[in-house]
Amino acid sequence: MSKKAAIQKPSLSSEAHIELCETYGAHNYHPLPVVLVEGDGVWVTDVEGKRYMDMLAAYSAVNFGHGHEAIVLAAKEQLTRVTLTSRAFYNDQIGPFFKDMCELTGMEAILPMNTGAEGVETAIKTARKWGYVKKKIPDGKAKIICCSENFHGRTTTIISFSTDPSARGGFGPYTPGFEIVKYGDAKALAKAVDANTAAFLVEPIQGEAGIVVPPAGYLKEVRKICSDTNTLFIADEIQSGLGRTGTTFAVEHEGVRPDMFIIGKAIGGGIMPLSCIATSRAILDVIKPGEHGSTFGGNPLACAIGRKVIAILKTGEFQKNARDVGEYLFGALTAAKLKPVKEIRGRGLWVGIVIKDDFGKARPYCEKLMREGLLCKETHDQIIRLAPPLCITKKEADWAVERLTRVLGS
Repeated sequence: MSKKAAIQKPSLSSEAHIELCETYGAHNYHPLPVVLVEGDGVWVTDVEGKRYMDMLAAYSAVNFGHGHEAIVLAAKEQLTRVTLTSRAFYNDQIGPFFKDMCELTGMEAILPMNTGAEGVETAIKTARKWGYVKKKIPDGKAKIICCSENFHGRTTTIISFSTDPSARGGFGPYTPGFEIVKYGDAKALAKAVDANTAAFLVEPIQGEAGIVVPPAGYLKEVRKICSDTNTLFIADEIQSGLGRTGTTFAVEHEGVRPDMFIIGKAIGGGIMPLSCIATSRAILDVIKPGEHGSTFGGNPLACAIGRKVIAILKTGEFQKNARDVGEYLFGALTAAKLKPVKEIRGRGLWVGIVIKDDFGKARPYCEKLMREGLLCKETHDQIIRLAPPLCITKKEADWAVERLTRVLGS
């Protein structure tokens, strides 16, 4: 039976589905008005049968394409065995996942969770505990430095160091212990570090801010500052990692190595939530039994999927395609010289198209692109972000550029 034959025809229209969501769901998202029912590679289909190119890849959670055969097979095989044991017991997937992830990152130890925000919370707790145990920071005084325009998640602690009013406003009182410095400014970081600084938390490339690439050499300077001051360098690679920028991790573009990775989104293959921190044994061993964990963290289903994702990444196939097609896509968009476009920025298959203020906001362009069969999403009002599955071909990129030119050239 073919994939299409196995899927039952939806009984509700797009409008009916949207009405259900708006009537019974929280209004915490403002999705484009499309209701998807099927995906294959870079393509998705709505309930009426219209086909679209997915140029968002679930914010990089679907890096390897919708329905990647090997990843789906790994999930199906594990589904027939055991899916959840909790961390009260070992399971036969978690140890191999830890080993594979350590080999991928070059780290020594893994602490698994589920979502990206949980991964960030885990990194914060670990850094603070390390600061007290190893750096001898006075109890309750540990400081973590973060960047302006950051996005690391939406928990109460994480939004406490956000500079985005929509993420932060109305949710106080806020968690103390954080200091904000300008992104890409190594001198500002050096000035902010003091004896009570446990860590610097940074996105190697800022995603939600609009695919903001820091100045060349910034991460090298960050590494030196952190090494010189015994401060943990924590790289949030939840969106930027696992092939998105043309390397396995975005820090590789500057040849630096953080003290800790935060990994999420794509490691779950677009099937299961999975996240983790990867760091040294000396850092992670400050966490003792009972101090942190998750019922679902390290579940065998997610770990089986994660192992398959790591195996795919080890071939380098998707990283190379992200480099090659990303360069091709960037070049084609730049050559189009689109009038509403102020700037095109990014790396690999991660592109931010900045719309000039006098041409309006990005949302209407995304809506027009949807009607043309191309799905992308705005961020920070003026930016269209493109992050297709890493399996996209140059021919498919041409298809996308044709629609982008048609909409942005008008």
